[in-house]
Amino acid sequence: MSKKQKSIFIVSIAGNVFLIVCLVVGYLKMSLVHEELFYSEVQYKLAELEGLIDHQKRSDWPEPNLVTSQLGDVLNGIETAMNSGMYSGWLSNEDRSMMERLRAALSQYPHDELYSFSTVTESDTKDFEELQSKLRQVGIGMNMTISNDWKTFISSTEQLLKLSQNT
Repeated sequence: MSKKQKSIFIVSIAGNVFLIVCLVVGYLKMSLVHEELFYSEVQYKLAELEGLIDHQKRSDWPEPNLVTSQLGDVLNGIETAMNSGMYSGWLSNEDRSMMERLRAALSQYPHDELYSFSTVTESDTKDFEELQSKLRQVGIGMNMTISNDWKTFISSTEQLLKLSQNT
């Protein structure tokens, strides 16, 4: 090989290594972004929902629409995070299925939708109080340590779904 060919070869190898490093870093960043989306749009909002239910329960339910509004935010967050994960290929089919089951389970409670508030009955308040208890049982709630580990989040979601099926 001539000196010129060796130089071109070395530059080509260095360029390819640089591109591979950029791809790996980009993939890792996207993975972190998708996990953070699930934490901020689903897990943390579920913790806020648990706290709102607890506050309403202790205050004898003066503003139940705060809970239905928060539940609507949780459902929207699940939808947003699922769509983002599906379109990017980050969310596995098994995880997507679990998120769909979680969304279906939570959709059975009264929740607000765009420009409309739900009516909350006394039976609904009891159901919300049961949901609050289930959230706390699986480790999702206010004044509780919430893990940023994906496997822990999936495990908590599985436990919540099992508890919801038992009632």
